[in-house]
Amino acid sequence: MSSFKAPPPKNSLQNSDSFDSELGGQYSLLAPGPVNLHPRVREVLSEPMMHHRIPAFDAILARVLKRLKNVFATEERVYLHTSTGTGGMESLLVNTLSRGDRVLAIVSGKFGERWAEMARIFGCDVEEIAVPWGEAVNPQIISEKLMRGNYKAVLCQACETSTGVFHPIKELGNLVSVYEDTLFLVDGITAVGAFPLPMDEWHIDGLVAGSQKAFMLPTGLSIVSFSQKAQKCFEKANLPRFYFDIRAEQKANAKGETFFSSNVILVKAMDVVLDLFEDKGIPALYAEIHRRAEMTRAFAQKQGMDLFAKRPSDSLTAIVLPTGVDSQKVRGELEKKDNITLMGGQDQAKGKILRIGHMGYITDVEMLNLFKNLTLRIQDEGVALPLNPNEIEKAMKNWIGEYRG
Repeated sequence: MSSFKAPPPKNSLQNSDSFDSELGGQYSLLAPGPVNLHPRVREVLSEPMMHHRIPAFDAILARVLKRLKNVFATEERVYLHTSTGTGGMESLLVNTLSRGDRVLAIVSGKFGERWAEMARIFGCDVEEIAVPWGEAVNPQIISEKLMRGNYKAVLCQACETSTGVFHPIKELGNLVSVYEDTLFLVDGITAVGAFPLPMDEWHIDGLVAGSQKAFMLPTGLSIVSFSQKAQKCFEKANLPRFYFDIRAEQKANAKGETFFSSNVILVKAMDVVLDLFEDKGIPALYAEIHRRAEMTRAFAQKQGMDLFAKRPSDSLTAIVLPTGVDSQKVRGELEKKDNITLMGGQDQAKGKILRIGHMGYITDVEMLNLFKNLTLRIQDEGVALPLNPNEIEKAMKNWIGEYRG
């Protein structure tokens, strides 16, 4: 992942002797999404409503659409749908594929399963590549499939949110790009804005992001973009589409509008987020998230716990709790006693893992408060850990100092 190192956050523990003095018992949303909102985002969300068909909003929309291209690292247009990220996943399919198209779907968790099922429901001929949960796909397997089969699209998550795995998107993009009639469609909902995922450079033909992840907004916007290769499919694609018809969105955007009613408040808030991104710089943003991921991995290692993902993403970390400890119970206790929300595992990982998000507005204080209280809650289950909460506080402060140094 990124090798950048972020500057110290404003609210750090460098000069603090306790967690409570700085955190003040506030609620910590440390899930993989939705995430903590930046204070400036909370401010803009409280502003009076603006109509979506007036020049003032048109100017905001145009500015947002133009600047989103920088986050996607693309020269192509970027579009907004008022939907969850799943709506954006559907948009990538219905604007490029036709009934009966052969689709190779990489399935390594719940969201890979969802996308494969979605393509199947629309009438595509879906072949799944089943990857064990916690593992990343082997590009060689995809290479062999592409040499033997005639696929219209390869579907993959950049980060499989249910496991914390980061798939080798660059390598896969290079493989797929060789095939003139095959598209590489990527679910970047838990990736875009969290770590490098340059759409054009990595030969991604369709990319979707979600507002509730690295963009630190509420759920409600999906953001999509298509390569020139994918755009050639717009007219030929025959899957049912109405709300997500990107051709209608193109025409509306050309007039400075969205095709349907805009999510005005979230678009205004996105404008503020993009200001924050530009002020910080995209590399520094990636570095800050990477640093939180490294901090969490260091905590797990110090406490003798394993990471669930063998190729972990920077956007979230899935930690395997000690044998006999129910992660669902632990996350419930963290919410009830410590005002902290994490996510547990799903399906085969339910009760075994905790998923900790690194996106959004998060300070060192919040992270260390989590480590302290997570240690307490595991100890409540009768499990001895190498370090007690006070030792964890000291160890992690020292680690922060070493990391910055």
